[in-house]
Amino acid sequence: MAQAHILGFPRIGAKRELKKAVEAHWKGELDARGLQQTAADLRARHWGLQRDAGLDLVTVGDFAYYDHIHNATALFSAAPARFGLDGPVDLAGYFAMARGTGDQPALAMKKWFDTNYHYLVPELSVETTFALNHDWLFPEVREAQALGHEIKVVLPGPLTYLWLAHVPAGVDKLDLLPALQAAYVEALAKLKDMGVRWVQLDEPVLALDLPEEWFGAYADAYTDMARHAPPILLATYFGGVEAHAEILRVLPIAGLHIDCVRAPDQLDVFLKGWPEDKVLSLGVVDGRNLWRTDLARVLCKLHPAAALLGDRLWIAASCSLLHVPTDLDLEDKLDPVIKGWMAFAKQKLDELSLLKRAVNEGEGEVYRELKSSADAIESRRRAGTTKRNEVRRRVDMLTDQHARRRSGFDERIAKQHAALKLPPLPTTTIGSFPQTREIRAARADYKAGRIDEAAYFEAMNKEIRLAVEKQEALGGAVTEAAELQRDLLHVVAAHQV
Repeated sequence: MAQAHILGFPRIGAKRELKKAVEAHWKGELDARGLQQTAADLRARHWGLQRDAGLDLVTVGDFAYYDHIHNATALFSAAPARFGLDGPVDLAGYFAMARGTGDQPALAMKKWFDTNYHYLVPELSVETTFALNHDWLFPEVREAQALGHEIKVVLPGPLTYLWLAHVPAGVDKLDLLPALQAAYVEALAKLKDMGVRWVQLDEPVLALDLPEEWFGAYADAYTDMARHAPPILLATYFGGVEAHAEILRVLPIAGLHIDCVRAPDQLDVFLKGWPEDKVLSLGVVDGRNLWRTDLARVLCKLHPAAALLGDRLWIAASCSLLHVPTDLDLEDKLDPVIKGWMAFAKQKLDELSLLKRAVNEGEGEVYRELKSSADAIESRRRAGTTKRNEVRRRVDMLTDQHARRRSGFDERIAKQHAALKLPPLPTTTIGSFPQTREIRAARADYKAGRIDEAAYFEAMNKEIRLAVEKQEALGGAVTEAAELQRDLLHVVAAHQV
């Protein structure tokens, strides 16, 4: 019988409970115990959603106050020395690294691969020591076990953690792997002693163009870890890993997850000769968009896979569901037709369960649900709001000539220099400025009715004016951004928008 699971669930809460609690904690309005209780309530709720939807395993370890990579930094006590955090990292130390302190800037933040999710970059060096912190992860495992769940624990894989870390110039990251690997072995052995059924180690870096030596390193690392761990599900996503199929087939792991949304063609490669003692988890529900899954199309892939794999087939989302909103049921202002096309994280759990039932029990047993899905897919496909005929006509008129430049680089760069007169390394701002205390206060006053619209817009204009003046004071290298924002200020003042 096929099983269903997910790689991770949104941790913020359907009503942003975690965000509100964390900000209240930072303001001193909620103590650590109160924040931790909010976190525990959210975890219990999300595990319950997975169980109630009919998933076979609930995923533990995907919760984070900041992000899962930063969780691993705390779990392995890998705090940079500059923060002065002696011993295990507690909640205060966790936030100190994330937010910075009076004399130390926060850890750098980067986007998680090609998503809009961010992670805090670990700072490692040859002096870094990795020591297992028993105050992270393991209490969550005990929480889930106490609630009677069959659990799968998820951790970033050691190769992904190292690849994403920052190290000083001249340091080879792979030189740090033995010490990190030893910490992973200790963590995995403890999870095994706790009776954990499965461990999911996320290695999305395997979809990248890694140096050859990294592939030998990960094979050695997993061979070592597998000797001490519960059955390991090695999870890959955000790209195909078919180029490494031969290594993955012989690796001493109990299962592999592949992203069949981002890289659907790799499925055929892995189905051929997949070992009889290994699970193959297929990510067929898109974890990165909010549209319903075309279940009929997915089942065309799952039925042949089920015939070959039998009980070794797991059905999953392509990646963690943290990239989508939590619950569509709470959206009461959407057009009902458009809402019918959507599936948030909670609804994607139901899609996975439905796919499992269709594979295990036959599509006739879930005919009504599949018909509803097919109707929604067809409604969106035919809707006039989802396409513009004039745009389609213009696209159809495109030829190869449209993809060719009309002039060479030397000619274009000369024209750009003459028109823009930029310095050699022009500097501007990207994105938006942070909301200041004054902005938040004005917004709260306006929302509460303590100030009227005119006073609110004047407060916003004042803050924009301040931002422009600060940029202009820095000199000519940033005046282009300042001029743009000055124009914006004039628009706001003129139109009060």
